[in-house]
Amino acid sequence: MTGKTKTYSTHCIIALIAIALPLLISFIKKDNKPNLVGLVISDEKPKLSTSAWFDGSYQTEMDDYNNDHWAFKEKMVRLNNQFYYSTFNQLRVNGFVSGKDNYVFSEGYIFSAFGDDLLPEPKITELLQKAKVVQDTLKKKGIDLLFVYAPGKGAYCKEFVQSKYVHAIKNTNHNLFVSNSKKLNINYLDLYTYFENLKSKSPYALFPKFGHHWSYYGACIASDTIIKHIEKLHSKDLPNINWTQINVIDSSLSTTRDADVLKSMNLLTLPKQNMKLAYPQIQFENDSLKNTTRVLTISDSYWYDQMYMGVPQQCFAGGQFWYYYNKVIPSPIPGEKVEVWQLDLKQELESNKVIMLLYSDGNLPTYGNNFIKDVYELYTSPKTYYARYEKTKLLLTYAKQIREAPLLLKKATLKSNNLQITLDSAIRLDAAKMAGFVK
Repeated sequence: MTGKTKTYSTHCIIALIAIALPLLISFIKKDNKPNLVGLVISDEKPKLSTSAWFDGSYQTEMDDYNNDHWAFKEKMVRLNNQFYYSTFNQLRVNGFVSGKDNYVFSEGYIFSAFGDDLLPEPKITELLQKAKVVQDTLKKKGIDLLFVYAPGKGAYCKEFVQSKYVHAIKNTNHNLFVSNSKKLNINYLDLYTYFENLKSKSPYALFPKFGHHWSYYGACIASDTIIKHIEKLHSKDLPNINWTQINVIDSSLSTTRDADVLKSMNLLTLPKQNMKLAYPQIQFENDSLKNTTRVLTISDSYWYDQMYMGVPQQCFAGGQFWYYYNKVIPSPIPGEKVEVWQLDLKQELESNKVIMLLYSDGNLPTYGNNFIKDVYELYTSPKTYYARYEKTKLLLTYAKQIREAPLLLKKATLKSNNLQITLDSAIRLDAAKMAGFVK
């Protein structure tokens, strides 16, 4: 055997080992699920059946499962993400971009801050006019409706946004919602402007570098402000939230969301946070006679901080959180995921004393996620509301199945990325197909 032949043989063996090693490890290791944040992983191994074999779905699903569970999946994803972040300052997190001084932003919230997602004012006026009818109807039943306009990071941290996004601001959805709420006498709390006014006065950061939401300290300030506002609006004392001690550290606590985007970046080496963050040692007033005002909160992800703190349990008489007017938290049926459409809407609404809609500026274009539309119709035209509800029940049932099945959810996630639509829209498209509404 010549030297060239030996070298060629050696290269072939190395190549075969390189190809076969990940597969071999995958067979040897029992659990190859990658420890990655934010990725939808096909958890359940596809089941072989005659129909699945002959229609090709088994092979497709098995390929997808193997791709998610191969031995070096986590390492390769982290290496790829590290390369883009270190070389191009790019985040491999869907919808998020880098800013100045290592700040990270949801791109949609930057658009909101500069008015690039501006709604036509008549559309906002129409929504708020319906909200006023709902507010007045509920008030007759002893229930207060409250709109809370929360600050987004893009607006609050404008100075750290990349120059390519920056331009003169003509108007924003926040301005239009606040001005029209004032005209129509809608009950509202403008946390957006309140945070702006606190910016030069706050001793601690209200938004962190590597988090999407307000900081833990910012969430404490927001909670205290909301509680006091509801006390005034509803003329009832609620348990107060207090703190006398504040711990200040150089990086985020793992028990908070102060670096939730950093975790989702899935890097090999995490960058230093280089930011002092404050953590109040909160205490709730322990008074069962005050904790009787049940507050229902319909909100985007900003309300999760208050959920983790225990605000609904300690101050709002155990009131529920309806996440994007969809997921019910906590679930009224232990061990099961329950969605709002599965509840008796009228009964649920009237079991509360205050109904609060809290949305950050990036979600103002879809404020309330049809909550106002549904409740307006429920009270002004119950016959058409219940008829429409029956028609959409099948679609919503399939949409819930998609959200709860990792494989179906992953397909919908890929569709949302490919078609550049929201995940909820992609789920509805797939649900409509499953229901036979479209081919």
